[in-house]
Amino acid sequence: MIYLSLFTISFLAATILPLSSELTLAGLMVTSNYDNSLLLIVVSLGNVLGSVFNWILGFYSRNFLTKKWFPFKDKQIEKSSSWFNRFGKWSLLFAWVPIIGDPLTLAAGLLRIKFVEFITLVTIGKVSRYMVIFYFLN
Repeated sequence: MIYLSLFTISFLAATILPLSSELTLAGLMVTSNYDNSLLLIVVSLGNVLGSVFNWILGFYSRNFLTKKWFPFKDKQIEKSSSWFNRFGKWSLLFAWVPIIGDPLTLAAGLLRIKFVEFITLVTIGKVSRYMVIFYFLN
């Protein structure tokens, strides 16, 4: 059950919800008897799939950008698109960065970045962040 909870938190943390998958992972590693390697895999998978959700949302949502219910605000998309256009697809290595990371993955979908390139760069960035936490707490 804890693995499912960690997956859910890390998935949602990759969207616009203000959750911290890093603190959740660190807390579980320090205070529990769970397999730390499995925790690392679950948190990484959840967070990367959350970014995939954002990419899909961006890819298919061009018609919804002006709707009030759309989860990303114009300012977030503009800032992320600017960052994305400045640094290109390599900016996806920073999809884990708070505030700009989630809209960055949406911008990648809006800009029709190839999925294979997207998933590769996002995975490298996000898993690297968790590996740092894993390294210091293991």
